[in-house]
Amino acid sequence: QVQLVESGGGLAQFGGSLRLSCAASGSIDSLYAMGWYRQVPGKQREWVATIGSAGTTAYADSVKGRFTISRDNSKNTVYLQMNSLKPEDTAVYYCNVHYRKLAAVFDRWGQGTQVTVSS
Repeated sequence: QVQLVESGGGLAQFGGSLRLSCAASGSIDSLYAMGWYRQVPGKQREWVATIGSAGTTAYADSVKGRFTISRDNSKNTVYLQMNSLKPEDTAVYYCNVHYRKLAAVFDRWGQGTQVTVSS
């Protein structure tokens, strides 16, 4: 069973920074794409950023230039450095990881971590 443990959420002021972490543990043969999503009450979960196994990154337009996604494959961990935070970044942030176990590929979601940005 693969588990994802998120940490780093909390309260930040407008213009501040937070760093999220998501560590994967369990029976994993290979980690593929890792990403972050966010969701506010009453709205659909939206994609924030993705990093491929080779380090290629992609960002939603709303966070481009402010957020940086990175990964440490030795620790099976993905990070999201969030700078220049805005109140509209307030949401529950979820990590998503694609991994291979034997011949099958799976994806799993973290439990979510609340990020609140005050104006």
